[in-house]
Amino acid sequence: MSKSAFAAIVGRPSSGKSTLLNALCGAKVSIVSPVPQTTRNTVRGIVNRPDGQIVFLDTPGFHISEKKFNLKLRDVVTRALADADIVVYLIDATREPGPEEEAMAAALKGIRRPLVAALNKIDHADALPERAAAFIAAKLPEARLISISALEGKGLDELMDRLIGLAPEGPAWYPGEYYTDQEPVFRIAEIIREKILRHTRQELPHAVFVDYTDSRKLGDGSLEASYDIVVERPSQKGILIGKAGSMIQKIRQESEADLEDLFDYPIHLRLQVRVDPEWRRDDKRLEKLIY
Repeated sequence: MSKSAFAAIVGRPSSGKSTLLNALCGAKVSIVSPVPQTTRNTVRGIVNRPDGQIVFLDTPGFHISEKKFNLKLRDVVTRALADADIVVYLIDATREPGPEEEAMAAALKGIRRPLVAALNKIDHADALPERAAAFIAAKLPEARLISISALEGKGLDELMDRLIGLAPEGPAWYPGEYYTDQEPVFRIAEIIREKILRHTRQELPHAVFVDYTDSRKLGDGSLEASYDIVVERPSQKGILIGKAGSMIQKIRQESEADLEDLFDYPIHLRLQVRVDPEWRRDDKRLEKLIY
């Protein structure tokens, strides 16, 4: 019998979790940007091997904050840990462990699941893997250590071997051709949000979300999909639209180019920007947005 397991990838913001997921899956499953806490939901990526299947759960960065929005993101991490058979704790070897690393290690202590501590970015000039390894030895001595570079693909085969070895026997959860189970509506919205974050990360990193409105198939087989980009202030709306619509056009064009690689049919986006000053304090909205 082959093996299968759900493996939660956790860590502080910007440790490289989404980059790792994409590298393991060999495709863009989770969006990546320089903005901490780009990931807002549990994103599933599936890796199939002859000896088993690992379903990875990419999670938001574990961030210390009492704001409602950040507490929702932390709840996503907690639920992923509860659902996982194995935990991959990703540590940025270029940064000194701080309060967030301490809090993450405390949350993992005594979880009673196999724990792999992956020391990431070991190829970086500022990497100090010995420092990260010493932190793990002191805080989580039961963790199995492995050094990787998600960006360069180093150590990933060894990581997969380790995870397959820890996985229980059981059938695959998904067909072999799957590398994610995300709905198209969600994937398109995430690609749009990635482009927004990359082009406006100084002005409105977390003040924006992308809301699906409707879609329709066209006669040529392509899909026309409409999304609202929601911001908190009129000035942010102006930034997103840009002079003579230049910014919103750039976001649309770059998103459509990325979507060509993800879908078997062309996708034409219709984007509109609207203002909702209360969206990050709206419980119903957050329940819909973060899950």
